Amino acid sequence: MKKFLIIACMLAGFTGFAQEGIEVKGNKITIKESAPVWPGCEGNEDLDACFNKMLMQHVRKTYKYPKNEKGEFIRGKATVSMIVNEKGKVVVKSVEGKYPAINKEAKRMVEAMPTMIPGTKAGKPTSISYKIPLNF
Repeated sequence: MKKFLIIACMLAGFTGFAQEGIEVKGNKITIKESAPVWPGCEGNEDLDACFNKMLMQHVRKTYKYPKNEKGEFIRGKATVSMIVNEKGKVVVKSVEGKYPAINKEAKRMVEAMPTMIPGTKAGKPTSISYKIPLNF
């Protein structure tokens, strides 16, 4: 019975260490997290810089300036709160700004972002929240 109990404890310990994204050193446990990866940034050394670069390219290519009643372009700011969910899909939670037309266009543009490689926590896909200030 003692041998069985010792073997069971050892197996339980090895199972805990086998979890991807969790590192145990002494009495310190580290849970590794990674941010979502924009398509085309895979393997890039600086994923944050690549993400920001691709986001800016997406904004320049996708954003269409709304016009007022006089046909003039509306300029302003919008802050988009969004998540990249466990499947890598971008979901807009809210848009805050002074001009409804800019808010609507900012939401449309963010929703047009490509599906990404989702962020992870302890080796498992997880939702990651972002708040993006945009000036147009």
